[in-house]
Amino acid sequence: MTNNSDYFKTNKATWNDKVKVHAKSEMYDLEAFKKGKLSLMHYELEALGDVSGKSLLHLQCHFGQDTLSWSRMGAKCTGVDLSDEGIKLAQSLNDELKLDAEFVCCNVLDTSEHVKDEFDIVFTSYGVIGWLPDLKPWGKVIAERLKKGGTFFMAEFHPIVWMFDYLDERPIMKYGYMQDEVIYEEYEGTYANENSKMISKEYGWNHGLSEVINALTEAGLHIEYLKEFDESPYDVLPNLEKTDSGMFVTEDKLYPLIFTLKATKF
Repeated sequence: MTNNSDYFKTNKATWNDKVKVHAKSEMYDLEAFKKGKLSLMHYELEALGDVSGKSLLHLQCHFGQDTLSWSRMGAKCTGVDLSDEGIKLAQSLNDELKLDAEFVCCNVLDTSEHVKDEFDIVFTSYGVIGWLPDLKPWGKVIAERLKKGGTFFMAEFHPIVWMFDYLDERPIMKYGYMQDEVIYEEYEGTYANENSKMISKEYGWNHGLSEVINALTEAGLHIEYLKEFDESPYDVLPNLEKTDSGMFVTEDKLYPLIFTLKATKF
């Protein structure tokens, strides 16, 4: 059996490098964020509504923009991420903006070893589960950290998106929808800055929707809804077209780009 810690170690090093590139990128627009712009997208804003006075745990928070956005909206937030450079920047932003979020550096699967509180909301979004080899321990962590009656919400790229290899000009269907084998990619740049000279070395795993749902229901959560959308708030795939609403779509809209899921712990 392969030791996943080697994969996580490589991914952590890549994400530490990404933090430096992303903090200067137009996509993350850190200066506008510091001046008050929220980084949250309409999917999660509509789903969670008024979070004022609620406790919120953000899993795989990168350098904390979404965590701090929820904090600005009145939630008491804790962010968790694998990258120590990401957590360092998140803490720095929190202090600079005089917010009260807390940040913890750890593998998301080890969250319960480092965070003991239970939360009204557990939140995660956009490009998160593909870094995890198995979603059952992920589902368990979510259930452990949610209060009874608490809400879990995720917005994530649709599993169909990850079936394609985007490293060539035209995406080619290459990977299995429910592929167990690890996927390794090495390329120059990052989704937030394709012109960056950094080398991204990444190990990832594909997870179908049934795996996501089963991981959560087996952990004791009740699924309120699963929604699929052909519009992405991020222009991170080749040849997407911008709509009048500012979202991004494929030319033919043959498959969904995003799914959202809301669940409750009883």
